Amino acid sequence: MSTREVNVYSTPYCPWCKKTKKLLEDNGITYQDFDVAADRTAREEMIRKTGQMAVPVIEIDGDFVVGYDEGWLKQKLGL
Repeated sequence: MSTREVNVYSTPYCPWCKKTKKLLEDNGITYQDFDVAADRTAREEMIRKTGQMAVPVIEIDGDFVVGYDEGWLKQKLGL
């Protein structure tokens, strides 16, 4: 299986962000987490890339989904 680039734009108090990260961790998926509540640069990047301010924003190999979408995640990650 090839290595995928997975980024999660999240906040520490978002339950759907926590659920997203748990799904990734439970399946051994390495990801980079960006706390958009504390990191203005990451927040601006997320908005520039997606036009959205809602979290979580999940980026997998340049494709994005806004919000927790288990089906999309599993399909994109081959789970």
